Formats: sequence, C-alpha cells, structure tokens
Amino acid sequence: MNMTIIGGTRGLGRWMAQHLNGYFDITITSRDEASGRKAADELNVCYSSDNIEAVKDAEIVLFCVPIEHMAKTIEQVAPHAKEGSLLMDVASVKSEPYEALKKYAPENVDILPCHPMFGPRVPNLKRQIIVLTPVENRSEKWFDRVKNFLTKTECEVVVTTPEEHDKYMSIVQGLTHFSYISLASAIRKLNINVKKSRSFSSPVYTIMLDMVSRIVYQNPYLYYSIQKNNKETANARKTLIKECIYLSNLIEDGAEEDFVKSMVESAKHIDEYEDALVRSDMAISMLSEKSNFLTKSIGSEVGLQHHFSKKIHVGVVKKVGSKFVTIETPGNDEITLKLSKVDILGENEVFEWKKNNLNLERFTLSVLLPSTCSEKYLIRMFENIEPVIDADIIDVCDEDNANDGLARYAFCYSLFDARDKSYVEQYLEGIGAVIIS
Repeated sequence: MNMTIIGGTRGLGRWMAQHLNGYFDITITSRDEASGRKAADELNVCYSSDNIEAVKDAEIVLFCVPIEHMAKTIEQVAPHAKEGSLLMDVASVKSEPYEALKKYAPENVDILPCHPMFGPRVPNLKRQIIVLTPVENRSEKWFDRVKNFLTKTECEVVVTTPEEHDKYMSIVQGLTHFSYISLASAIRKLNINVKKSRSFSSPVYTIMLDMVSRIVYQNPYLYYSIQKNNKETANARKTLIKECIYLSNLIEDGAEEDFVKSMVESAKHIDEYEDALVRSDMAISMLSEKSNFLTKSIGSEVGLQHHFSKKIHVGVVKKVGSKFVTIETPGNDEITLKLSKVDILGENEVFEWKKNNLNLERFTLSVLLPSTCSEKYLIRMFENIEPVIDADIIDVCDEDNANDGLARYAFCYSLFDARDKSYVEQYLEGIGAVIIS
C-alpha cells in the first residue's frame, strides 16, 4: 500500500517514515530537494519534490507539516487525492486541520485527523497514545482499518471529537508548556545559577527542573504555534495567571486559611493521590537507583551508553558521586561521565560490545578426556566457562591412548584478558581433564 508523507524529512514526519516503512511503500516530500533526497536515501524510501504528484497514487496521505502551514498545505494538496484514499494530519491542534480537510478533500476520499501524543525521540509505536478524531460520514471505509493497525502495533488509541481534543490539549500541552516556559523565564529573571541550584536541590526540584529543561530546549517556534493555534489555550493561560495572582495575594495578606482551603479543594479535584504518589516515588527512586547500582559496582566492570551520542564506554567503576561516575577503560584511561546522561547496559550488551570492539586473545590447548565424549557438548561446556568468548575443537586423536579409553582433544578458544588463561586450565583440571600442552 502506498503512503505519502507530506513533510517527511524532519521531526515527526521523518519518524513516521522510518517506523512505518515496511508496513507501507513510503514516499516523502520536502520543499528542499537536497535535504529531501538525503533523508529518503537514509530512510530507504522514495522522494518527491512535488506534493501534488506525490499524492495522486497514494492510498494514505499523512500531512506532517508545522501547525501554522497545515491548513494551507491541505488546501493545496487535498483536492488532488486519489479516489478512495485516506487523508490524515498529525497536528497537535485538531479543529483547524479538521475544517480544512472537510472543506478541501473530495467527497470520495476519507479523512481522519489524528494526534500522536509523542515526539520523535520515542523508540517505536508500542504503548504510545494516538488520538483519532473521525469525521462523521467521512471515515467509514478507513477508521476500523487504521484503529486495528494501531492496536496490533500495541498503540493505545483514544477516539474523540476535534473540539474535545483541543479543550483537553489546552491543559495537557498548552497549560503545561506555558507553566514550564514561565518557570524557566522566572528563574532567568531571578538570575539564579541553575547548576549551583542543583547542589541544593530536592528530588522534586530536580525532576521539575529536568522537565522544564526538556521543554525549553525544544523548538520554540513549535511551542509558540501550539499556544497560538489552539484557541482554548488562551482561556487556560488567563486562568493560570489569575490563580497565581490570587494565591500570591493570599500569602501577602496573611490569609492562611484561604490558602489552605484553596489547596485542599484542588487536591480533592485532582483526586489521584495514591497513583500520583506511586508514580512520583518511582521517578524519585530512579534518580538514585543508577547511583546506588554503580556504587555497589565499584571495582567491577560495567557498560555505560550516552543518551544522545549513543557512544558506549566499558570499564571498571573507580568512583561514584551524586552526579558523576568515573570508570577505567581496558586501555587504562579514566573517563568521568554525568550520571543523568548515561544508561547502564546489561551483561549481554557489554559482552557483545567487547566482542566487537576489543582485540581478542586466542589460545590453543590440548587435554586428555574420555574418547566417548560428544564434541558438540564439549564445545558447549568450554564456551560456558565464564571468561571464554568462543571455542572450537581443531583436532581429536585417540590412537596413543586407546587402551585407557582416552583421547586427545585440541581446543582453540578466545578470551578478552590473557590473565584468564590460568582460570580456564584450572576449570578443566577440576572436571578431570589432563592438560598435555
């Protein structure tokens, strides 16, 4: 099935092209031909510089352009859609794209506005929320197919109207983003040294500051568009500002009981204390979990992967602080890494990295063992010796020791560290093998 993604070179459009490739034959478009062709080559999809030509044979068209360009792009492209096809947009505001699709899409085309509630940093569709806002009498052919596809990929699907979507998004996105951006602005105006403030920080402050940082480091034009294009957010912002002034005045006036009453009433309205406590406890514990694990691992080998560069560092843990960890690499170099920017790899991941990146030490060893031994099980036994990476039998000879029922088995095996050779030999002697060379 052919899918065209209008604006598939960056952000969510590129993510869609990458993760839906294989399910569909993807064509992406871009106003910039150089970046469009480069993205298409990297993603192994097709590229078109002409939006209108790109949709003529597409069964599904995804509009993934910025919010401020969405309605105009739909106006230009939708009339040229193939009969029986499906048009979808992924804007975080639904009312305007909804109206544009209804107005400009041909009557013989289905339309299904949607909103993926995630950004391009998530690894896959699994457990992600996608909001669908079907249009009455315009989604009959495709709605169930889309919903079933998303369900099979383990998405969580929410079905609602564009109006209800925008109302809730004015809180979920609009009010949340505005609050965090305002907090960042206030911290800046107060001339606070943020790095130094983390030295005094409680777990709650640390989590809050991380969320603020996550928002303000995003595309500011996108966040302005979310505020500007969802008309419901204006009321949400005004209500927040009004409540901030009201509560501030209560404190200034010494109206303790009124302040307490307002806070208690808000708690009753939210009414998710137990669930919120569990989730926040988990978030707080994760801050110290990494440090605790690495502290227990001092003197042992670990693998750490940087969040952004994806570079892997393997080494022995030397020192752990509240914010940093120092490891000694196999080349005896010491590297200090920020705890918040690394993930701890599992044993198998560390093993595979070492196998692919370190120079292996190779040895041969001849031992006497019963001639009735199965070579398959001998190799499996040898590879199960903890330091051994791989092993093979390169020769078997039982002529000289036929009367004793023994045979000489010559093994070739690999280690990460040559010092483990003696451990391997002790292990074999421990199970009754006689080492002869």
